[in-house]
Amino acid sequence: MSTVAQKQLPLRPAGPATVERLLRWYDTERRDLPWRTAEGDRPDAYRIWLSEIMLQQTTVKAVTPYFHAFLRRWPTVKKLASADLDEVLAAWAGLGYYTRARNLHKCAATIAADYNGRFPRTEKELLKLPGIGPYTAAAIAAIAFGARTAPVDGNIERVVCRLFALQLPLPAAKPEVKRFAETLVPASRPGDFAQALMDLGATVCTPKRPSCLTCPLQPDCHASAKGIAAELPRRAPKAERPNRYGHAFVALREDGQVLLRRRPDAGLLGGMLEVPSTDWKPAMLAVGTARRTAPLDAEWWPVPGSVIHTFTHFRLELCVYLAVVPLEASPNLWAEPDRCRWIPRRKLDAEAVPSLMRKVIAHALKWKDA
Repeated sequence: MSTVAQKQLPLRPAGPATVERLLRWYDTERRDLPWRTAEGDRPDAYRIWLSEIMLQQTTVKAVTPYFHAFLRRWPTVKKLASADLDEVLAAWAGLGYYTRARNLHKCAATIAADYNGRFPRTEKELLKLPGIGPYTAAAIAAIAFGARTAPVDGNIERVVCRLFALQLPLPAAKPEVKRFAETLVPASRPGDFAQALMDLGATVCTPKRPSCLTCPLQPDCHASAKGIAAELPRRAPKAERPNRYGHAFVALREDGQVLLRRRPDAGLLGGMLEVPSTDWKPAMLAVGTARRTAPLDAEWWPVPGSVIHTFTHFRLELCVYLAVVPLEASPNLWAEPDRCRWIPRRKLDAEAVPSLMRKVIAHALKWKDA
């Protein structure tokens, strides 16, 4: 048989030997992450849950300082449950996807009230908690409690697609990926196995230019054998993000305080503080129409340029107006004054102001101070 023919022989199926090689690799190459306990120590469900919620749609680098700050301020789930929601939202500001912060607080309160501050140990019970979906429930159950289950995040998805050379594009392939992942979960060390797959995807089996020659799973990897590892997982074409437009009004009082308004609890950026603005629409309002929605009577100056911010499902462009107003200025009725507050510029960092609104304020003040 020729050498070429030998290389084309079917690979042995991934199984216990594959898992053993991966765990040996993990024992020497595991990432040092602040939510992980030292080898041999009992995992902390609170730290695992907190990190998993923060890591949704966010990188390890971005999450790490927030994780440390939350632990310093609220070292247990009961402490977090007793915190004021506005404090939690302010501490979360900058991480984005603010529904996570609201659900984080609600989940902590549920655990404190209904479970005496202890996390339930099963996926079924964990799934009943606010903000915990299938992946997070499986991750907590496996890592914190040793449940034999397969959490599948983006890193694990990629590793499994390549290991088994799964060709169906995502997201349609997700159930298939889950089934294949479950075939590998060992009875012993399921939490380490899940974290090993995460680490492998983050450091070796990366989205671009995977390091197949250094991968412990390479002997069993069907995508590597076929030379298509970098092409997987396949993804269905993404729909183009629609554009939305709006006008934002930065009112700066003579004593240096900025007018902010609390957004409704439901919906995008729920419960956070915003610069009063028009609704965000598919088409830009006429300037005259927009100015009639200003939060108070003042001489509004258009700030050159615009602020652009990309959300998961749409791209937003805001025209910004600035006004310097006297101390006695107060919001008008259509600005909903009961939801408005004057906040000193120097204290904005301590408030629940999302990154979009920080960009709007910075854009306006940069022009004023120029």
